[in-house]
Amino acid sequence: MSALITIDHGDRTGLPTTECLIVDDEPRLRALLRRVMERDGYRCHEAGSGVEAIDFLRRQGVDLVITDMSMPEMDGVALLRHVTAEWPDIAVMMVSANADVDAAVEALSIGALDYLTKPFRIDEVRARVAQVVEKRRLVLENRVYREQLEQRVQEQARKLEELFLTSLQSLVQALEVRDRYTHGHSLRVSRYAGAIARELRMPEPVVRELELGANLHDIGKIGVREAVLNKEGPLTDEEYAHIMEHPLIGWRLLGPLLREAPVALNVVRSHHERFDGRGLPDGLVGSEIPLEARIVAVADSFDAMTSARPYRNGRSTEAAVAELRRCAGQQFDPACVMAFERVLLSGRVDVVGADATPLERLAAAAA
Repeated sequence: MSALITIDHGDRTGLPTTECLIVDDEPRLRALLRRVMERDGYRCHEAGSGVEAIDFLRRQGVDLVITDMSMPEMDGVALLRHVTAEWPDIAVMMVSANADVDAAVEALSIGALDYLTKPFRIDEVRARVAQVVEKRRLVLENRVYREQLEQRVQEQARKLEELFLTSLQSLVQALEVRDRYTHGHSLRVSRYAGAIARELRMPEPVVRELELGANLHDIGKIGVREAVLNKEGPLTDEEYAHIMEHPLIGWRLLGPLLREAPVALNVVRSHHERFDGRGLPDGLVGSEIPLEARIVAVADSFDAMTSARPYRNGRSTEAAVAELRRCAGQQFDPACVMAFERVLLSGRVDVVGADATPLERLAAAAA
């Protein structure tokens, strides 16, 4: 482990010192985090339990608490409740050894600014801690200046939103690292779906929210077993049922965070609904399915078909579009399929995948 942290971070003199309390019942992990963070200029303290952490905080204030979720005496969520009630200006970052979605949702709802899943990379820890510290700084600035000029407040809110979206993107990237065969999938789906929505003349604010939902549509897979996620071959019925729980898991995870983004939440929940009513999780039919989810269903399936898997090659653009046409009216909304064809023929998006057929051949086939 020590080889991972032999990094020269340069001269940190002159930077403001952030006080941090690291709470974990594993001394080696506490020591590792402390070494990494002290090299970035943080002044670190340690506690071996939630009870010990509270005793420390009553004697000395800190700016940031990094706490494990699973500890004896008092778990991380109980400590989080205590910290947010007694010391609301302290930023809290949760660390979990497993993808416990319910605990993550609860922690974020209570007030944690981020959470990290073990095992983690050192550079990921440094980046995420920096984001949490910056979020705390912006929150405190907003509190101080909330009665000042509206323009200033709006600018700070924009920065907070960008940092929040960055945190969500970090979760998506962490998920795609778990599944090496879908690297970049969410970003491509977001790009395809945005192009379809614009072709259908949806308002730009709605399109941006749809793109956010498309980028997060598979985030519920954080609750899927690693063995199923990385299985090199077709899934069994039980494994398929397990992996298809991810729309509801993602919707539950993001619900408290995206209350003001219903379009994005609709995408996360309903992107596996089918036009004929045989989809999941709600069995919606036709126009009962939100349009944004119908759009993402087309984009998602297209990228899945054109991307390689360990047990098959990716299809050509021409073959993937033919399959979308074949399933239009059953799995897909025909209007969304036709809109995507127009987008592809116009060249407004680049297709990334295995053996992508030139669009001239696709145009010839359409003719």
